[in-house]
Order: sequence, then C-alpha cells, then structure tokens
Amino acid sequence: MHIVDSHCHIDRVDLEHFGGSIESMLAHANEMSVKEFLCVCIDLEHFDDVFSLAKKHDQIYASVGVHPVEQEGQDPSVEELLALADDDKIIAIGETGLDYFHVEKESADWQRDRFRRHIAASNESGKPMIIHTRNAKEDTISIMAEEKANAGVMHCFSEDWETAKAALDLGFYISFSGIVTFKSAEALREVAKKVPADRLLVETDSPYLTPVPNRGRPNSPAYTYYVAEKLAEIRGVSIDQIADTTTKNFKRLFFSN
Repeated sequence: MHIVDSHCHIDRVDLEHFGGSIESMLAHANEMSVKEFLCVCIDLEHFDDVFSLAKKHDQIYASVGVHPVEQEGQDPSVEELLALADDDKIIAIGETGLDYFHVEKESADWQRDRFRRHIAASNESGKPMIIHTRNAKEDTISIMAEEKANAGVMHCFSEDWETAKAALDLGFYISFSGIVTFKSAEALREVAKKVPADRLLVETDSPYLTPVPNRGRPNSPAYTYYVAEKLAEIRGVSIDQIADTTTKNFKRLFFSN
C-alpha cells in the first residue's frame, strides 16, 4: 500500500514524540504505508526550512506561499513567488486563501489581495494551488472564479457540499484531514461520500488536527493512514482502494504539467 500525505508541516512536527529525528518520523510513516509527503510553506521566513527538507529527502516535496493569517512577515509579490517556485521540488503555490475566523472580513482587503497574487503565480507557473478557507467560503470561491484559478486543492476541507461542488466545478480537488474522523463531523462525512473518486486527496495537516484514534496527542504524517481508513469506511471501499486512488490523484494534480 502507498499513501501520500498531500498536506503536512513536517518542519513544525515535534520530533521528540516520533523518535527524535526526521528520519525516525519518516520510518514510522513508512511502517504505516505513508510513503510521500507534501511539506507546505506558510511563511517565507521558514521557506528555506521547508525547501531543505524536500531537497534532502526524495519522498518529500514542498510548496511556496504565505498563509492568509500571517501578517508579520514578508508579503510576496507574484514575481517573488515565481522565483522561489522555480525548482522541481517545489510542486505547489500556497498555502493561500482566505480566513475570516482570525481576520475580520471588513479589514481583510490585504488578505484578498494576497490571495489574488498567489492565484496569478499559480496560473503563470503552472503549479497547482493549495487553498485554505475558513469562514470565507463565498469570497474564496468568488475570487477563484474571478481570477480564473484552474488547478489545485481545497485543503483540510471542512465546508458544505455546495462549496465542494463549486470548487470541483472550477477543476479543484478536495482533501480530507483528520477532521473527517472527529465525532462531531457527521456533516463532513456526508460531503466525503459525494466527492468524485478522481478528485479525492488525503492529508494530516500535521502537527495539527490529529485523527482518531490518536486525537488529543501529537500528530505526524504517519496518521494519514487513519484518514484513508475513515474515508474507506465512509465510501464503502477498501483502504487499499483509497490509497491507490488518492496516490494517483496526487500524481495527476501535482506532476501532470
């Protein structure tokens, strides 16, 4: 079995809980059939940390972008994003998007502008986007449509089917994290039943959002296994089928250009 963690923050995982090194953490993931990883950048001040992991380990890829809630660090231009993305190990732009949970919508013009710049960098580079949306689904979809965003993933999806369908109609993939295993996530599990198999991805968003059965403990990419296991249960298929489908989807999205 071969599972891909399509969104994690390996540079932020507390390695003390997973053998004390990147190598031991990756070995643990391998034991749980998680073989490849997209380590996602959230600010340019730590881009080198993310990129160096990808350069050092064949099974790790990286992205470049600034998370919508990051306000203190560098706010990149399209040209700066394109320059940093100009490497085969940088396979995506983001994570980017809108977050009206941490930032009031009325004061988020800078966030919307940043999102548009990331879309422009994605369109120009041909590298797919990683999109974060929280309490901002209407504006997220609206800006994606206005700016002609046409390739990427709605990561850590936790919205309704209407939002998923709108993203799917724009050509995007939908990625589920450990949230889909939470007791309170019944509505999300209904969405997970409906997403077409060829648009489905799995992730941990580690070190955040540890799935059941390890909820409340530190998260790592190894636990993508439990997300895949839950999706298999929800959709009435084998975990091997989910692993195969989501791995093929990951390769198609990030390596077909």
